[in-house]
Amino acid sequence: MKLLRRKEGPSLDSRLAALLEAASLGEGRLAEQAVSSARSVAERAGVRRSLSLDHTVAALAGATGSGKSSLYNALAGEDLATVGVTRPTTSTAQAALWDGQGSGPLLDWLEIPQRHAAASTSDMSGLVLLDLPDHDSIRLSHRLEVDRLVEMVDLLVWVVDPQKYADAALHERYLRPLAGHRDVTVVVLNQVDRLPPQAVDRCVRDLRRLLDDDGLEGVPVLAVSARTGTGLAELRSLLADRVAHRKAWSARLAADITAAADHLTTYSGGSDADAAGRRAESGRGKRAAERDRALTVALSEAAGVPLVVEAVAKGHRHRAIVATGWPVTRWARRFRPDPLRRLRIGGIAPAGRASRELRGRQAGEVVGRTSVPAASAVQRAQVETAIRDVGESAVEGLPGPWAAAVRQAARSRSEDLADAVDRAVATASIDATRRPRWWRAVNVLQWLVFAGMAAAALWLGVLFGMDYLRLPQPPLPTVGDVPWPTVLLVGGALAGVVIAMLSRLVAWAGGRRRARRTARALRAAIGQVGKEQVLDPVEEELDRYARFTDALNRARARA
Repeated sequence: MKLLRRKEGPSLDSRLAALLEAASLGEGRLAEQAVSSARSVAERAGVRRSLSLDHTVAALAGATGSGKSSLYNALAGEDLATVGVTRPTTSTAQAALWDGQGSGPLLDWLEIPQRHAAASTSDMSGLVLLDLPDHDSIRLSHRLEVDRLVEMVDLLVWVVDPQKYADAALHERYLRPLAGHRDVTVVVLNQVDRLPPQAVDRCVRDLRRLLDDDGLEGVPVLAVSARTGTGLAELRSLLADRVAHRKAWSARLAADITAAADHLTTYSGGSDADAAGRRAESGRGKRAAERDRALTVALSEAAGVPLVVEAVAKGHRHRAIVATGWPVTRWARRFRPDPLRRLRIGGIAPAGRASRELRGRQAGEVVGRTSVPAASAVQRAQVETAIRDVGESAVEGLPGPWAAAVRQAARSRSEDLADAVDRAVATASIDATRRPRWWRAVNVLQWLVFAGMAAAALWLGVLFGMDYLRLPQPPLPTVGDVPWPTVLLVGGALAGVVIAMLSRLVAWAGGRRRARRTARALRAAIGQVGKEQVLDPVEEELDRYARFTDALNRARARA
């Protein structure tokens, strides 16, 4: 028989780490108030964990005239706090200690200067009870002191009286925002001795209804009279129980972490981070390919890729004619401009420069700018539209602040985009000027044919001179009735022209193939630039949001 083990929740340390991670990821994206609040919670939790864990700090908080100080004295068993009709009576917080040995650093952190030893009772050992100033005091310093300590103590005991227990300031400013702190909250209805017995139950039920409306379902509500002692035993028992378990501090920190995580969630623009992340991921998958393709097309048009591709085809044919044309006429071709030279693309003649530039690129040298005409206003608008579409397609389902961050990420590197695309065009076009090996072979063949023609012309010249000088003619080989020198001269001329024409045909086909390869290389290079300059920042921001939601979920997870 297998034993079923209870699955343990995340530790307080892991939740604190997750909260800090979420705050760091949200920095610059969410309101500074939410981020700084989360950091403060994490810092406060870290300090509290390093101080005495054997003491539980409970604070009596309430409005003017609620009888906090009287209840404080009754619990302490001594008149430690001044009670009077002048308001406000309590100006600074003071502490009553039950076995307070070792609590000094904790009270120093809380900045409680007045410390008193309470009447010794073993069941209350480890309790540090604070009497706070009135939260509705006319003095701002008193209210600020209450706000400070309410955020720091382990257990909150709200003391209300029959006349002001429904006070809107108490519920809206304190109780409702602390709805997530039910485990460390107690509400005491004091001064019930002033009510008829039947009215006490009605007040308690009404107070319970108000607390339920505040989100504080299940919070203990005790009817007490500090003057007559009614309900004090129950209150002491509750406090003793919380002290004995030594878990109030961790419950308070856990509630603070959850509240801070909820605060970050609210400021991030939604309450269901997982659902938003799933919607965003779904939108990315459906249109990612179309979006990326549109961006590459817009960048290619703006970078003049069609012009470059056309220049590659024409430049290939131009250099092929220069390299393989008939030596008698090829020199005239050099006076025509190379289409790629005008664009300053790739390794332009001489022959070895392309390979040198290619090696330079592989070694990490910087490739210079091209002279491709700048993008027109229409092309720039198309690029901006494509970038905007990238951002819009990526933010579907994201809450407002993160959607704005993603849109900004899509445009974050737009100033460097033109230069990056131009460098990509220059780099990807280097191979477009590589000289095919057959050019050299045809060039050698053409020069051999030309050499044969020159030899035949020289031969014929010698024969003509000997005939002019009436010298005896040497034996002259013939092909049929035609002398060999004539055959070589005429045949060489015809062969050179034929070879040049065939080379042109091959160069035309090769230029088209090279243009297609260059177009693919340029699209790939520009696509990579678009990825690095536009898509990667968007993906990084989306990944940041995914990590943010994951960290929030881990911070909000309860044991």
